[in-house]
Amino acid sequence: MKMSSMPADSLPEPSPEAREHSARLAAFIRSQIGAAGGAIPFSRFMELALYSPGLGYYSAGSRKFGADGDFVTAPELGSVFAQCVAHSLAPVLRGLGGETSFFELGGGSGLFAAAALRQLAVLDALPTHYWMLEPSADLRERQQAHLRENLPTELFDRCRWLDGPPETEWRGVLFANEVLDALPTPRFVIHDGEVYEEHVVVDATGNFLRVDQPADALLHAAVRHVERDNGQPLPEGYRSEILPQLPYWIQAVGGLLRDGVMLFCDYGYPRREYYLPERNDGTLVCHYRHRAHGDPFHLPGLQDLTAFVDFTALAESGVNAGFELAGYCAQSSFLLGNGLPSRLEEIETIDDTAMRYRHHQEIKKLTLPGEMGERFQFMGFQRGADFRGSFAIGDLGRRL
Repeated sequence: MKMSSMPADSLPEPSPEAREHSARLAAFIRSQIGAAGGAIPFSRFMELALYSPGLGYYSAGSRKFGADGDFVTAPELGSVFAQCVAHSLAPVLRGLGGETSFFELGGGSGLFAAAALRQLAVLDALPTHYWMLEPSADLRERQQAHLRENLPTELFDRCRWLDGPPETEWRGVLFANEVLDALPTPRFVIHDGEVYEEHVVVDATGNFLRVDQPADALLHAAVRHVERDNGQPLPEGYRSEILPQLPYWIQAVGGLLRDGVMLFCDYGYPRREYYLPERNDGTLVCHYRHRAHGDPFHLPGLQDLTAFVDFTALAESGVNAGFELAGYCAQSSFLLGNGLPSRLEEIETIDDTAMRYRHHQEIKKLTLPGEMGERFQFMGFQRGADFRGSFAIGDLGRRL
């Protein structure tokens, strides 16, 4: 969940151990810049800052999610989010029959998987396998420990941790919550009508600096596609993010899904809103101890780097991968259309006043416009299955 923005120089001080960890990662990134001839694309810097083995933000052992971390995701608030997602996917899994898999990208602390599996069991829609693709060894260990402790053996035994996307055809559902925003993204800028790509260099004192270099053919074509689709060129000096690799990523994670659905939840905009003239410095945001700021070079390895999602680009990528767009709507609409009213009725029967209050607060954060309700959106794709009913409320497809 994104917090209000603030200057990087007003952020809390890390511990000496954490600062030393960040210094080691910064030194490693400097060595990679040197090996690359003195400059790397910003997307490569973001990849190293987030995923360098043992050092990157998602690869090291610091706590990322929840009140003690840097940000809160929907599954960390409670079980309602996972229960509603399970409610939406249960008819698909039951309809497919036979051997099925629930493929979760990322997985956070494992809270979503635990709640989803319990709800799917209640709905008689358990998949044969529950796969989790987690690049962080530390998070994988935490997920395994949480699920082993909180699931019956019969449910835990369905869980498998993958090192990469499936390599053979499969049937089932793919789910990704706040994954797309963490994909290493190129940043571009328009100079004299031409497309340049933001790179990172090291100055004489060892600090990271951003410089612009002519874009390669792939990035250039992606930016020109945005301009054609929006019907106007981007203005001089306009800087933002774009994911020309998104179609290839979607094909990699979901291309072998023969029958089933893909469901994505993230924060972002349709293309025309993403590249508004006034949004001329992009959407990049850094999260550190529940503060949001705009300096990606502050304490590398100790902060999350994210960019909002272009949902039009996601729709194009899914369709080009051979799927049909099932729907697109705000998180509040999706939850309301997929079991939230039943959850509310159950909550009202709870005798414990404090627990009932906590559930109500959870639902408010998930659904109110000023919280997650409209800031986050769901997008679904289908192939050999019908998932359109899950988007019966609040369809936003006209905005794509």
